[in-house]
This record gives sequence, C-alpha cells and structure tokens, in this order.
Amino acid sequence: MRHDGRAVDELRPMSFERDFTEMADGSVLVSFGRTRVLCTASIDSDVPRWMRDSGTGWVTAEYNMLPGSSTDRIRRRVSGRDQEIQRLIGRSLRAVCDMGVLGERSVTVDCDVLQADGGTRTASICGGYVALHDALTRHVVSGAIAKHPLTDFCGAVSVGIIDGECRLDLPYVEDAAAEVDMNVVMTGSGDFIEVQGTAEGAVFGRDHLNNLLDLATGGIASIVEAQRQAVSTPPAARPASA
Repeated sequence: MRHDGRAVDELRPMSFERDFTEMADGSVLVSFGRTRVLCTASIDSDVPRWMRDSGTGWVTAEYNMLPGSSTDRIRRRVSGRDQEIQRLIGRSLRAVCDMGVLGERSVTVDCDVLQADGGTRTASICGGYVALHDALTRHVVSGAIAKHPLTDFCGAVSVGIIDGECRLDLPYVEDAAAEVDMNVVMTGSGDFIEVQGTAEGAVFGRDHLNNLLDLATGGIASIVEAQRQAVSTPPAARPASA
C-alpha cells in the first residue's frame, strides 16, 4: 500500500480550473494531489526574428517554481533545471500544434508552480495544454485564426520504481526514494512525444521498462479524458489580442 492509499496504477486526484486568472488568453490552475501549477497562455501577433515571413508560428514555454512552493524557499531565478523543464514543455506542446495553421504568431505558455509535491513538469504539460487550447479557441472564435491549430491532445505523467514496485504518478516522497524515475509525454492518440527515464539507484530491465510504459499509457489516457471534458465547452468570450 502506498503512503496515500492509492493503487500502483492510480493517479492522484486531478483537476483543471479554467480561467483561473482573467488577463491571459488562456489560464488554468492544474492540480495533481498537492501539486498545483498556474498555467497561462499568451498569444502575440509576431514571431522570433528568424521565423519572420515563414508563414508559420511558434509555441514556447517558461517554467518557474515560486518562492513559497516548497518547504525550502526557492530563489527567484531561472536555474538549469528550469530551463530543461521549460524546453520539455515547449517541445511537448509544439508536437500537437500545426504551426502553419497558427500562422505568424507566438504563443508563450507560462507555468508557475504554486505548490510542489512531485510531478511539477508533467502537471505543467497537462495544464499548459488546456491553457493553450483555450487561448487558441478564443482566437478561432474571434476569427483571428481560421481553424484550430491543435491536432491532438497532449498529456504527461511520472512513473517510477520504488522498493522494486512500478508505480504511477509519484508524489515527492516516492520520487525522492525512487530507484528508477521516468517522465512520459504522449498524444491523445497514444503516440509517444518524449520519454525521460533514469536509473537513480538501481538498473532496470526490459520487463520493468514495459511495465512503466504501460502504467504511463493508462494514466495519460485518463488525463486526456479529463482534458477532453475540461475543454468540451468553449471558454467564456474575452477580447482577443490577435
């Protein structure tokens, strides 16, 4: 039995609170257990200089842990870890966005960790997708974009091996003790976007790898269904900044 009573293949309670703030084109407070991340998506009618006149757009991300998000105060800076995570978020979201349909626009998805209890990068991807979906939907509804640029859903989850047992969606207490730690990003169609796996305390074989990927696949299917329900109704009308 896990410390929180979950089965090995059970996700923590999750939620997507849309329009948590009112200024960004899309805004979502995503929660996985005690991990909470504020994700906002802002659309700019310009692209990086190297992309101008290409007819295509760009999606990028920024990630940060706020000072009070952990038991030890986090300094206000962008660390190497933050840079690695925000690149992962950006790659993941670009994988399900048609840049030609987006046109020459830049979308920045900001992921600010309000409270960290493991899985902040995967929660950021899941919430960032919903924020991005709402931001782009508003621009489609306003007529600024001809059709929705998102081609599929995008979900992510952590898995790992603790005490020789494969488990899904690790909180911090499990993540810190994991012999193997892995983050998996997938499309709603079941294709892999990225797999990050490391033997932290012990090597692992193909059987364990297959078990971990199966756990992640099942967990992401549930996450995608929750995302699908969250965006099943269009976001409330808001002036667009096309």
